[in-house]
Amino acid sequence: MSVQWFPGHMNKARREIENVMSQVDLVIEVLDARIPDSSQNPMLSTLRGNVPVLRLLNKKDLADADRITLWLNHWRDNDSITAQPFSTMDKTDLHNLNQWVKRLVPHRGTAEKPIRAMIAGIPNVGKSSLMNALIGKRVAKVGDEPAVTKGQQKLKVTPEFQILDTPGILWPKIENPRASYRLAVTGAVRNTAIDYELVALDGITFFMEHYPDALMTRYKIKEMPATSDEVLTIIGQKRGGLRAGGKVDMHKAAEVFLTDTRAGIVCPFVMETPSMIAEEERQVEEVKAAKEAAKQARLDAAIPQRQQQKNKEYRAKLEVTEALNDGSTNNASEEK
Repeated sequence: MSVQWFPGHMNKARREIENVMSQVDLVIEVLDARIPDSSQNPMLSTLRGNVPVLRLLNKKDLADADRITLWLNHWRDNDSITAQPFSTMDKTDLHNLNQWVKRLVPHRGTAEKPIRAMIAGIPNVGKSSLMNALIGKRVAKVGDEPAVTKGQQKLKVTPEFQILDTPGILWPKIENPRASYRLAVTGAVRNTAIDYELVALDGITFFMEHYPDALMTRYKIKEMPATSDEVLTIIGQKRGGLRAGGKVDMHKAAEVFLTDTRAGIVCPFVMETPSMIAEEERQVEEVKAAKEAAKQARLDAAIPQRQQQKNKEYRAKLEVTEALNDGSTNNASEEK
């Protein structure tokens, strides 16, 4: 099972991006540094064609620096991709952004030919915060819920640099269930579209495997339980999730864990590595191939049945024709 969320305005945004891409010199793709691969939109890669892309691994202060380095090394050999750790709160990053942009579009960058950059990305990765930081004032609405921006905005950073903001878009079907849960854990999917408890349990399972010490320290767990359900129960017991009679409110416990995780209170983390994604993509392709093979097998099995039916119908028609012919012959003999 995977988490899916694709509101109608996102479909409209996809069409708008496609329409204006020919006017863009550069795509600034804002990613969530905690999920560098899952926060990429595969539709954007298709829509941008040969337009160069600057990937900003935003919220670097919430991310595991060692794992970010793995991703930077992974992308380093791709000439069309430049990736940088980033934070809208870091003035050095904001200053360097102008230099990164100029290096990618050296043939533009004057008042007569300003660089035209599109800021794009999935919901809740920090696009509006980036715009506000670049312009130096609040020009885009910012919220901790995804899909705050609903339409495009075109703004001037300097006479030599213009930016076009777009709504955050997910894609119609998220094929990798692991990626869909990572999107939900980090807040890219609207809370009303997720099952809090299932998403929290998935996140806890991840922390138990990759950041167990931080998880135990945050929730004062002396010995790691065997299951994520037990951990969530402990969180509920320790963080105000007890109902009358001592029963744990698991939804409340899940809210506590997800709020802590998204704020970076548990610890800085990155939920995926290049090798993890490669393995997951292989598994997804295997599942797709198995489904296609099963579909073809059903079609192949149906062919003999259809052929038998056609043969039966043909024999019935032949019998009718022969009967009619016999009748015609008998009538002709009687007339003679």
